[in-house]
Amino acid sequence: MMNALKCISIMIVLFLAPLFPAYSDEAPAKTQFPWTKDDCVRCHPGPVNARAEAGGKHRNVPCAGCHVGHPPEVKKPIAQCSKCHLKTRKPHFRQEGCLNCHRDPHSPLNISTLGNDVCLTCHEKQVEQLRDNPSKHTALNCSTCHDVHRKIPQCTQCHTPHSDDMAVAECKKCHDPHKPKNITFADDMLSNNCGACHKKVFEVLSASAAKHRTFECVLCHQGKHKTIPDCRDCHGTPHPEIFMAKFPKCGMCHNIAHDLNM
Repeated sequence: MMNALKCISIMIVLFLAPLFPAYSDEAPAKTQFPWTKDDCVRCHPGPVNARAEAGGKHRNVPCAGCHVGHPPEVKKPIAQCSKCHLKTRKPHFRQEGCLNCHRDPHSPLNISTLGNDVCLTCHEKQVEQLRDNPSKHTALNCSTCHDVHRKIPQCTQCHTPHSDDMAVAECKKCHDPHKPKNITFADDMLSNNCGACHKKVFEVLSASAAKHRTFECVLCHQGKHKTIPDCRDCHGTPHPEIFMAKFPKCGMCHNIAHDLNM
């Protein structure tokens, strides 16, 4: 009788074992991960929506492209950034601690605190300009102006225009933000822009009766700030050599170019 009961018990255990993997000799089969974002959004609406709004190229990557499974079957379901962003492709990808700047991979272009060394890996030209052309801007972190990645701030965020009638867009006609002391200007620069800084000279020129009054400043002061032309660049040698030998400098007779004695 006891042997019969024992046999029946063994048969029951063998029959039920496949239904209870913990008591089976075989490991449970892992669930496949074919889910789409429509499945994921049911529990994870925040990441899915963030990717849709500010995901950049990550928008084109399915959830399963980065998340290789789901707990508890997979203990570390989030792939390393280097899975796609190969260190051999760009110097920037060799940086450690991707999440220090790209806090949320679902909105990777919403970048937080940036150090100049990190910016250098992509924006080498701008960092070199700051370094090779010392100014107060050189001492600042990139994030002082670019507190959001790809943001180009208005100069008036920190600076006051030279004159009340100067528009914000006019700042960059003379100043490159990464080398602001290297002042250059276009050939069509209007004299009132120059007059914002060179007020006294501009007033003298405007009040002059000489023909120079009708010209824009850039006609003589071309290309680079503080360029002082030679009068002969326009006027050639207007007087006999014997006269020029006695008065070698035009200003000895004509005063200054902004207020000529005729």
